Amino acid sequence: MSDQVAVIRKKYLSLEPNFQELIKRHWLASEAIAIGRGGIEIVHEATGASRTTIRAGINQLKTGAISEKNRQRKSGGGRKLLTKHDKTLLSDLNNLIEPETRGDPENPLRWTCKSAEPIKTKLNEMGHQISERTVNRLLHEMGYSLQGKQKTLEGNQHPDRDQQFRYIERKSRKFLKENEPVISVDTKKKELVGQHKNMGKEWHPNGNPELVKMHDFPDPKLPKANPYGVFDINTNTGWVSVGTDHDTAEFAVETIRRWWLAMGRKKHPKAKKLLITADGGGSNGSRNKLWKTELQKLADEHSMEISVCHFPPGTSKWNKIEHQMFSYISMNWRGRPLTNYETIVNLISNTTTKNGLKINCDLDESKYQTGTKITDEQMQDLRLTKEKFHGEWNYKLKPHECK
Repeated sequence: MSDQVAVIRKKYLSLEPNFQELIKRHWLASEAIAIGRGGIEIVHEATGASRTTIRAGINQLKTGAISEKNRQRKSGGGRKLLTKHDKTLLSDLNNLIEPETRGDPENPLRWTCKSAEPIKTKLNEMGHQISERTVNRLLHEMGYSLQGKQKTLEGNQHPDRDQQFRYIERKSRKFLKENEPVISVDTKKKELVGQHKNMGKEWHPNGNPELVKMHDFPDPKLPKANPYGVFDINTNTGWVSVGTDHDTAEFAVETIRRWWLAMGRKKHPKAKKLLITADGGGSNGSRNKLWKTELQKLADEHSMEISVCHFPPGTSKWNKIEHQMFSYISMNWRGRPLTNYETIVNLISNTTTKNGLKINCDLDESKYQTGTKITDEQMQDLRLTKEKFHGEWNYKLKPHECK
């Protein structure tokens, strides 16, 4: 927030309880005029007042055309918000754009690749009477914004990328409707442990910043931390295991196991199935044989059918855990050196959001061997069934005792 916006907002909040309708409009207009170029937008951002209202006030001040001199609406007067009498509008709007939402995993800001006009048309077809302008206003209030083009190196897009997104969305909705758990998993960026600079700022007495090392050379006595996370979409809760060894498929599944034992089975006591959404590479990659054999062990241990849906190549940032958990962890520890593993665990455990996100975290100091080979015989022993649509991305594992 700019200093100018902050000043106007502070003034507005102190005066707003005493404003009458006409005086309020003229005060908003006078502030916009005093700022000059860009004043309407700044006042709108600071106060939330409609740009149309601000422009009307400016016109009245400049022309003297004030025909409402003695008019004062009663409290609660004026046209009611559309969302007050159309109870399903916001949920239908969010459902329209959620499957195709894009975003930076380290930024909770969301944006949609659909424009307002086709969204308005679709909502009209669903029975909602809404204009394109109202669609734009609601999207802004929901945290979306229009974004320009930006080149990114994601490699060649798979021709079935969008279909896979929609497949994952349908599969997730089916599990959620049946009250079966759906989790999003991934490894967060490896973090240096020690007195190293961490991007961002935090409050300190003037002239007394916390001192950190000049160079970010890893401490051989403190291996990098590997935070592997599980985000429970049903309950808006998460689990993170901070590993001190290699990020392997065994470590990934062990984290899911710890989540289930500590949180999952308490949240979902009647669960018979589990859906995992994951990236296509890394320790939980779609081609990783160890990942599948370890998941089979987990399915056998808890007599649970485990379904897996992988995101297509080059689309890891679409995974929900990136936006709904990892981004808030990064914001919570910004500007603070991750001096030791205990600090990392505590900072992750104390990450919360206004929407009620809660995260449990523990330290996993186990050793995980790299380069483990899985034989053809071991693969044949898996009770793995590939789905008809892209079986390399979508499959399920049944426990061996389940006939």
